[in-house]
Amino acid sequence: MFRLPSLPFSLPSAAVAAVLGCVAVQRLSVLPPWPLSFLLAACALPVVIVARRPWLRHAAIVGLFAAWAAGHGDRGMQARLPADLEGKDLILVGRIVELPRRRDADALFVFLPDAVQASGVRLRGKVRVTWYRTHESPGPCERWTLSLRMRRPRGTVNPGGGDTERTALLRDVIATGHVRESPANRRVESLRCADGWRDAIARTFDDVLGARDARVLKALTVGDTRGLDAKDWDTARATGTSHLIAISGFHVGVAAGGGVLALRLLYLACPWLAVRVPRQLAQSVAGLAVATAYGVLAGLGLPTVRSLLMAAALVLAGMARRRGRGAHLLALAAMAMLAADPLAVLSAGFWLSFAGVGFLMLCVSGGAVGWRARVVIALRAQAAMSVALLPLSFYLFGSASLVAFAANLMAAPWVSVAVVPLALLGCLCVAWPSLAAVPWKVAAWAMDWQWRWLDIMAEWPGSRVSPPVSSAWPVVAATLGAAWLFVPRGVPLRAYGALLFLPLVWPSRDDPRPGGFRAWVLDVGQGLAVLVRTQSHTLIYDAGPGYAGGDAGTGIVLPSLNALGLGPVDALVVSHGDNDHAGGAAAVVARYPKAQRWAGEPERMPFPSQACGRGREWHWDGVVFRFETVEARRGRKANERSCVLVVEGSGGRLVLTGDIGQASERRMAVDSLASVLPTVTTMAHHGSRYSSDSRWLEAVRPSLSIASAGWRNRFGHPHPDVLARHRRAGADVRITADSGAIAVDFPAEGGPSVMREWRRPRDRYWRE
Repeated sequence: MFRLPSLPFSLPSAAVAAVLGCVAVQRLSVLPPWPLSFLLAACALPVVIVARRPWLRHAAIVGLFAAWAAGHGDRGMQARLPADLEGKDLILVGRIVELPRRRDADALFVFLPDAVQASGVRLRGKVRVTWYRTHESPGPCERWTLSLRMRRPRGTVNPGGGDTERTALLRDVIATGHVRESPANRRVESLRCADGWRDAIARTFDDVLGARDARVLKALTVGDTRGLDAKDWDTARATGTSHLIAISGFHVGVAAGGGVLALRLLYLACPWLAVRVPRQLAQSVAGLAVATAYGVLAGLGLPTVRSLLMAAALVLAGMARRRGRGAHLLALAAMAMLAADPLAVLSAGFWLSFAGVGFLMLCVSGGAVGWRARVVIALRAQAAMSVALLPLSFYLFGSASLVAFAANLMAAPWVSVAVVPLALLGCLCVAWPSLAAVPWKVAAWAMDWQWRWLDIMAEWPGSRVSPPVSSAWPVVAATLGAAWLFVPRGVPLRAYGALLFLPLVWPSRDDPRPGGFRAWVLDVGQGLAVLVRTQSHTLIYDAGPGYAGGDAGTGIVLPSLNALGLGPVDALVVSHGDNDHAGGAAAVVARYPKAQRWAGEPERMPFPSQACGRGREWHWDGVVFRFETVEARRGRKANERSCVLVVEGSGGRLVLTGDIGQASERRMAVDSLASVLPTVTTMAHHGSRYSSDSRWLEAVRPSLSIASAGWRNRFGHPHPDVLARHRRAGADVRITADSGAIAVDFPAEGGPSVMREWRRPRDRYWRE
């Protein structure tokens, strides 16, 4: 045995300081230069070791981890694809990492180029690659030579939306790209690695059970989620059971328990082993070894790593003959993870994983005697977790499930006690598929039965709750309220903890006054989606594009509505039937089926809608909405049939133009376009050179023109000539590719003004 050195600080408080240091850096818009970070770390480390005052020591820990996080962030940003290589074709040699996917005729995979290429190009990081319309199926661990055209990571930026650039930094992705047709594209060699074993086991699952029946079991055992479709994920989110699909800490515990049981059986068969190695020590090491092997096979997700670190700390404490307390083990795991990767605080999994376990330790005491007491503690633990993680779920994902308690009460024991052990037992026999089929088929039957119930519960009221969360303080208050509710008996006024949920579930509203309105031109890439809000009504004009695996309605429009607190939707206008405008509309209709619907091409809509004929007009809260659409024959191309919607308040006017071209603009009556009100317009057809006729601009006289266009899109929108025409007409020009989502206020008194651009000014260092 050996002795662990005494630490000069309390582990839980030191872990909190480490987290604060890493989080503080992620709030910066510009990172300090690396020499400054190095100097801060060099000054902080001795203070951590020798300082006697706790406040000074903890301040030094904050500084040490802040410097460490800043260094990692700077390294990740410097590793991104050089700007001068964007859009160029490069021949790169590297290997496939993680698990490749197929999406219809396309192959999607993560490519890790060699650090030094024959061409002299130096790259240090991963590239997310799409190989369009290919029969090739790159496999994990294979080395390839590929001709790639790449660009730096960049995504849309919207209220309540995800952050592609943050995710790229977190996952060491330096570029995205696609394979170009070239004779250089070839497989170099096939290697062996953990991802290859994962893929082989997943393929055996498919052969034995069929891809449909095996989809959840593959996720539970080897972290392969490729078989799960959008409906599966929606069911998991609506029932709060996504953590069961991921490789959770309990699954790691099941694997560790299998290792302990195997060692116990070995000692029963060979008692003389106890003379050489103590059984308790051997069991602990065996359990940790099996759990580690399983974690590697499952892809080492963040909850898995946290569980392995806690298990390692527990084994280390046992070897040193020290009793490891839960809070100390959790703190040690957090500090070890941040020491290895301080950017882990950018991951939602970090907060859910550590907050969930920490809350459980705080609010649920052990020492139960008898089965009734154990059942009560289990119910209390599940209730505590369901309530405590609600605020974080609202903040991180924009929604949460109120049926999660009931769903997990049924699903968690069933999956953890029955499904996972059977699935892992089959994995031990994967070399003999006929033998593995027995436990796998039983596990598949059990999971199918469970999933049918989850599908039913996903439709219960309260399964998808989305209150607007615009800042962190209501989340912090609600989390403290949850802790107050579930602390052990003896703490006074525990029921008053529910009051701290009020800022989260009943947020203040700042709606426009009568006669005024607001508009948000969302950043949907190459497409269009606009939200309009009067004092008590909400309208959506277009809903962005649809794409393989999702659409902008689900991924951008609805989360933005939730984050801004604009629901429910009263009206939906789809300018015309092209995908970049109508692709997300079905998702909006599914969420708000009672909304009034208009469309420029009703016959192309997947839902009933009315034609938006010229002269149709209505009033909401002192604001006038009317269509200025010029009827086009059915033979005309879709763009020319776009609905043109004009929104007029007391102090300003908004003109939403869809994809009309100069032919439609010339057919419009000049007197219907003229207005004394200051005007904001969207650029027709994303700024195509064949739209925004000079005569039309002279009649409309926009003071602000917004082009909704994708970054480096293949059409070249908006065209420089169009930008020049708008500027000559007196318009201030904004482009969503540069600005992100753009909010414009049309107050009842005074002219329109830009309230906010989500990408500018840059508020995070990882954002382009």
